[in-house]
Amino acid sequence: MYPEYMLDYEITPSQLASLLSEPGREHLVLLDVREPEEYALTRIDGSVLMPMGDVPGRANQELDPDAHIVAICHHGVRSMNVAVWLRNQGFEKTQSLRGGIDAWSAQVDPAIARY
Repeated sequence: MYPEYMLDYEITPSQLASLLSEPGREHLVLLDVREPEEYALTRIDGSVLMPMGDVPGRANQELDPDAHIVAICHHGVRSMNVAVWLRNQGFEKTQSLRGGIDAWSAQVDPAIARY
């Protein structure tokens, strides 16, 4: 079953910032698909680390297929691959953060370290 509308595969940093400021964000999962070393350097508060290579083995056990999931990586390439894979697995409300955490730092939260 598909939702009445399909979300774009990408969400911009400003769109995500708006979502995070709205009530009811408990159904929003920030899925950081970078490596643990990258996550240790900097991250968006509330994000959950699941490195890209772990997603196939963990997604069905740890993620809610009905949740709005935003995959995050450094520049948006890995997160787009994860978003496409998750959608193919039935996680229909998955998006990738356009430009990754680097764009988030540049456009929304300069306190997030860039690397």
